[in-house]
Amino acid sequence: MPGTRKLGRTSDHRKAMLRAMVTYLLENGKIETTVTRAKEVRSMAEKMISTAKTNDLHSRRQVLAYVTKEDVVKKLFDEIAPKYADRNGGYTRIIKIGPRRGDAAEMALISLVD
Repeated sequence: MPGTRKLGRTSDHRKAMLRAMVTYLLENGKIETTVTRAKEVRSMAEKMISTAKTNDLHSRRQVLAYVTKEDVVKKLFDEIAPKYADRNGGYTRIIKIGPRRGDAAEMALISLVD
């Protein structure tokens, strides 16, 4: 798994959280989270999109092992990956949006590049 950030979680919790966030990002196109989480989500989301660009059974099974919803995998292979066919990386964008009100954590908006 890319990245070495622990994010204050146990490894099982961290893996489940990142899987859910990557799934949600691919499903909706953007999410709002902290900057450090956004950087971890970016590395995994770009890995999933790069894997989906090959569009064969093996890559589909690899993505299904990580992404938690089958309809999101279908969307990834049918809509998202063909859109980035001529692009070598840089599928996501992180925009810092300032501190969170409760604990002043630096927040960011991570979205798929159009």
